[in-house]
Amino acid sequence: MESEKELLKDLIVDVGSTEVRIALQENHRLIELNTESISGRSFTVGDVYLGKVKKVMPALNAAFVDIGDEKEAFVHYLDLGLYFSSFDEFVRRTNSNTNSKDLYSQIKIGPILEKEGRIENVLKKDQMIIAQIVKEPISTKGSRLTAEISLAGRNIVLLPFAEKVSISQKISSKEEKRRLETLVKSILPKNYGAIIRTAAEGKNAAVLVSELKSLIGKWEASWEKLEKSKAVQPLFSEYSKTTTILRDLLNDSFSNVYVNSEHEFNDIKKYISLISPEQEKIVKLYEGKEPIFDHFEVTRQIKSSFGKVVPLKQGAYLVIESTEALNVVDVNSGIRAKTTDQEDNTYEVNRYAAEEIARQLRLRDMGGIVIVDFIDMESGEHRNELYKYMCELMSEDRAKHNVLPLTKFGLMQITRHRVRPATEINTTETCPVCHGTGKITSSLLIDEQIERRLSYYVTDKEIKNFTLKVSPILGAYLSRGLINSYLGKWKRKYKCKINLVEVTDFSVLQNEFYTEKGDKLDS
Repeated sequence: MESEKELLKDLIVDVGSTEVRIALQENHRLIELNTESISGRSFTVGDVYLGKVKKVMPALNAAFVDIGDEKEAFVHYLDLGLYFSSFDEFVRRTNSNTNSKDLYSQIKIGPILEKEGRIENVLKKDQMIIAQIVKEPISTKGSRLTAEISLAGRNIVLLPFAEKVSISQKISSKEEKRRLETLVKSILPKNYGAIIRTAAEGKNAAVLVSELKSLIGKWEASWEKLEKSKAVQPLFSEYSKTTTILRDLLNDSFSNVYVNSEHEFNDIKKYISLISPEQEKIVKLYEGKEPIFDHFEVTRQIKSSFGKVVPLKQGAYLVIESTEALNVVDVNSGIRAKTTDQEDNTYEVNRYAAEEIARQLRLRDMGGIVIVDFIDMESGEHRNELYKYMCELMSEDRAKHNVLPLTKFGLMQITRHRVRPATEINTTETCPVCHGTGKITSSLLIDEQIERRLSYYVTDKEIKNFTLKVSPILGAYLSRGLINSYLGKWKRKYKCKINLVEVTDFSVLQNEFYTEKGDKLDS
């Protein structure tokens, strides 16, 4: 039972006014944290654009492309794909007077792009191309593009202007491979190819047909934009990060998906009913008054996990430093009690550290080169066992990675594919009350300030029902005492209802009034 318990996963989705935060927990422990902007255009892996070639660079055998970002995107000749000529012909010939569906099926696939070809023979300045983001803008670099478009589903990856159907090597049964290949080939329209993913194993025809129709519909819906305008524009976006995580990770070990927005709840439920109908019941709408990340202890874990110093068991800790090209992790035993001999104790601390490092790489989405300075171990057997253990821990990581054995200095090198900027959360902040001076209003006066505002809302605004959000420390101060608490006095004095909600994100004396409907009163 214990091994099953360790596999249980919960997805917590916090929909705010400007962004959606998505936390993946494994056995109530935060493993991944993703953020998705609601307002404004973001350039995300999987998004497809109609771009304009700005500069052709023969020396790099690559080109810079305008996709609407302030930083020009980059495409290498080898990323144009085998059948770039078919995509190019489709872009050139599509206009408001053509039937794009007929045109698409009439275009001949090929000729295949030469492997040793030159970019200047294929792309010209101001040429319009369809391109997909494979790496998000990081630091001073723009997005990395491919012109080989793919639309990923849970069971199938659709490939426009392709001919073959490939099958995941992880499907071992030859009979199942034949079944899936025959099925998918029979339902694929002309000029489409596909990759059958591992998740498709055992799925019935109805599920695969439904998903394939959805992917084809998404690709063909983008043609309307091409017909209307040949300007730089987004053609379609990857699914939301929530559905992308579910697409890649959803399996029997998923226990719950909690979301605090009814609209998002319906979208997620609809998506799961498409890719895995039997798991539709795991999606649950969170309607509690406490913020969803506080309720599931995500906020507390974020604050304890994103600092420079990350605590481990029994006094040991990690120190994490990041630069543009390199991430360094130092393992320290701290004040940990040496209950066994030195070598065994060191090996045990290093194993704890390996578990946390594997988690931190996913949590912060750290990429590039990672150097880990483990505590020195004399035993070659221990060094080898630690290397194997780290490889085992990293096997759960979806990002491409490579782990090298420990050097004689106790250093381990890890490379991890980086497709988006690392997640950085500053766990220190300037106090909004004292503004860094180190002095705040006396707590003896804070109750007077709150009461003045309460009096104004009750007498002038005639509001009688409030939610008062405060920090846990201020909450304890205002509610101490069963009868003579400040909260009790105010309720009796002003004949009003006050629902006190403690918010862990608030600073010491921060407080906000809300109406019964949840509208914020403070300006």
